[in-house]
Amino acid sequence: MAHPAESAAPKRRPTLRMVADLAGVSTATVSYVFSGRSGSNGSGVAEDTARRVLAAAEELHYRPNRSARAMRTGRTGMVQLSLHMLSDPWSLAVADAVNVEANRHGLTTLILADGDWHTALDRVESDVAYLDGAGHDDVARRKLADLVDRGQRLVVFSEHLEPDGYDVIRSDAIPGCHLAMAHLLERHTEIGCLVAEAAVTGAAHGVTRYTPYLEGLRAHGIEPDPEWTATFGDSQASAFQAAVRLLSGERRPTAIYASTDFAAIAAINAAHMLGLRVPHDVAVVGIGNTPDAQLVAPTLTTVGPTDFYERQAELIIGRALEPERSAGELHEFPWSVHPGGSTDLDAPAPRPGV
Repeated sequence: MAHPAESAAPKRRPTLRMVADLAGVSTATVSYVFSGRSGSNGSGVAEDTARRVLAAAEELHYRPNRSARAMRTGRTGMVQLSLHMLSDPWSLAVADAVNVEANRHGLTTLILADGDWHTALDRVESDVAYLDGAGHDDVARRKLADLVDRGQRLVVFSEHLEPDGYDVIRSDAIPGCHLAMAHLLERHTEIGCLVAEAAVTGAAHGVTRYTPYLEGLRAHGIEPDPEWTATFGDSQASAFQAAVRLLSGERRPTAIYASTDFAAIAAINAAHMLGLRVPHDVAVVGIGNTPDAQLVAPTLTTVGPTDFYERQAELIIGRALEPERSAGELHEFPWSVHPGGSTDLDAPAPRPGV
């Protein structure tokens, strides 16, 4: 019978050497298996040998020391995403695409919920970090420069920044917004606007997604009706409530220009709730070309770059895997119209109640 003191003694944590001894291989071979590196002859580790190593590790409950590995290889196996609005289908599509690509290469994706991206990235090292809301003022530029100086690889989504030791993904929405308005103006003159409140206030000082709506109407000799602009905050519920207000008035528009896809989808759902047919009673166009545009009935007409999420994910993970940090490049993604059922007036009208 074991002595009580012996029973209470903590178990020894399994080591790389213990795994190697159990598998009958060298510690270098175990290291190769867990790091993914090939042997000195370039042939790598044989599959049956790798299986023995993994079986031994499982039997011993061995877990690689990630901190030691990071010090040895300069790699963390981590990809960090700083997304400013997680409920937006755009952000969800970015996260999904990056996660799929990261998994293909054995990397782990972390999403930063804290809006203070500089502090978060300074505390947690990663092979690459992606920012979609870094800003472009002097403070943001200094924070980005600080992270670059510390060796952090960055990919930044921005319509204003230029590469400066980090990659910049540019997908300028404003030309796409003009395409959305032009698409609606082919058949409609009574067009409402469902737009973020910040875009309306910001339009007084510069170009926002509200600007193409105003300019599009006025270019056709139509003065915008203030009652047909409904603003929302940073949530889908807020967009839905704004859409209901827009479509419940005594005078309602025959089409809606929505400044995001999630707002456009909220408008379609609001129309359904109010017994309106889309697009025969009200046509809807969104902005972003998110995957969710294909998941609503009818499908959403939207504007945005083609295959943006997959191509962006390949770039982000590619930077994480590069042996040396690049000086940074500009990657541009032009926009186009992606027609859907929400503006197709030539489609048969749905039967009432369907």
